[in-house]
Amino acid sequence: MPHQTVIILDFGGQYNQLIARRVREQRVYCEVRPHTTPVEELRALKPIGIIFTGGPGSVYDPAAPQADPEVFRLGVPILGICYGCQLLAHNLGGRVAPAQGDTAREYGKTGTAFDTDCRLFRGLPAESVTWMSHGDYMEKVPDGFKLTARSAACPNVAIADEARGFYGVQFHPEVSHTEQGAAILRNFLYEVCGAAGDWNMEDYKDAAVRRLREKIGDGKVLLALSGGVDSSVAAALLAEAVGRQLTCVFVDHGLMRLNEGDEVEAAFSRWDIQFVRADAEERFLSRLAGVTEPEEKRKIIGGEFIRVFEAEAKKIGRVDYLAQGTIYPDVIESGAGDAAVIKSHHNVGGLPDHVDFKEIVEPLRLLFKDEVRRLGRELGLPEYLVSRQPFPGPGLAIRCIGEVTREKLDLLRQADFIFRDEIAKAGLAGSMDQYFAVLTNLRSVGVMGDGRTYDYALALRSVTTSDFMTADWTRIPYDVLDRVSVRVVNEVPRINRVLYDITSKPPATIEYE
Repeated sequence: MPHQTVIILDFGGQYNQLIARRVREQRVYCEVRPHTTPVEELRALKPIGIIFTGGPGSVYDPAAPQADPEVFRLGVPILGICYGCQLLAHNLGGRVAPAQGDTAREYGKTGTAFDTDCRLFRGLPAESVTWMSHGDYMEKVPDGFKLTARSAACPNVAIADEARGFYGVQFHPEVSHTEQGAAILRNFLYEVCGAAGDWNMEDYKDAAVRRLREKIGDGKVLLALSGGVDSSVAAALLAEAVGRQLTCVFVDHGLMRLNEGDEVEAAFSRWDIQFVRADAEERFLSRLAGVTEPEEKRKIIGGEFIRVFEAEAKKIGRVDYLAQGTIYPDVIESGAGDAAVIKSHHNVGGLPDHVDFKEIVEPLRLLFKDEVRRLGRELGLPEYLVSRQPFPGPGLAIRCIGEVTREKLDLLRQADFIFRDEIAKAGLAGSMDQYFAVLTNLRSVGVMGDGRTYDYALALRSVTTSDFMTADWTRIPYDVLDRVSVRVVNEVPRINRVLYDITSKPPATIEYE
């Protein structure tokens, strides 16, 4: 059954994906489309509503992105957010102008009063906090619209033409700083657009399996399985759909965390698929011998991965479809109308042209990361894969400072496991976004058993972040750090000192390269 669809027209806003996420959280399916999307293409999608995003421009600037006037004649409710609100006013007979002085210019949390008779604000408190970010304002409101919200600095915070289902808000309901933002979006979706709430992951899984079976038929599918969340969920979905027609090539480079390779293999034992685990540890370690520079490590590992994958692909013979774990943020960020073609070589790190396939299959390309995790749970993947910590492609090679050796990797695997184990026991895993151990190249004198040692220092790293562009170090309780330190120096040989990194990003990076 096709889902009801809301279209998000992107005018360059930094929160376009967040708007989409908030809509889907309300069990309504949506897609982000560029503002240049032809109206006929929008009409063909039969949307129940359209949302205009914010954007950095000024609507009165001739170079600013504009909406096709025909979009206002589709007979579909529209919600304009920030720039999108001003776009409504600009196109429908109002006037938008730069704010003068401090009047009507607003940034950050702002006390806002709502007209709760308006369908958009029905059931909300009469006053609440919204998050503003605008230097222009609606100097003249279009005919047929009424003012439905105000702040101390701006009388024109929200406008509504209830008859046509057109609404505009100067604030951002999609961000968490807007206290009633979720309720406002819900009102637009359900009270204005008549949403049925037919978007859920179980229905999506069943529909996706049907589509994959129809598309692939009796063809063969090849997927490079890294063990990360995206590739694992893509593999599970394809396994559910086509079974032994799927070949998953898991390149085990020997740079994974403790027992991780075995866990990946075990996770897919429930499906009758072709699972190839290419044991390439010796090959990777020999290529990394004597290499200390992190970027050089990355290049060596990436190149070697391709060569191993190529060798395994040759053994399979003819492949009809190459599968990738591309997810929706990748599609949006590509800015391309045909993401499959644009990313055909990118996602597999430069797959050789002679690996023959007819088409690329991207079964997750309409999902966000949190939705991918939910789908993984629906498919029965174990939680250790679904909620897997972010892990770099080169694995432990860039968390092992200096030359990478088997001995150092084994030490790091044990120490990293202890850190993660104690975090889990303390119930802290959900409060931090990435945490791991690093085997430094620092060696220092210690005393163990009344004897002198000269061994490695282990660094612990944990950060909290919303976007991974900036990050703050996690305030882990001292007693937890103490337990980690005691266990590491007692259970892991060759480590006599444990350090905790209290550097944020910037100036540091999250990883140690």
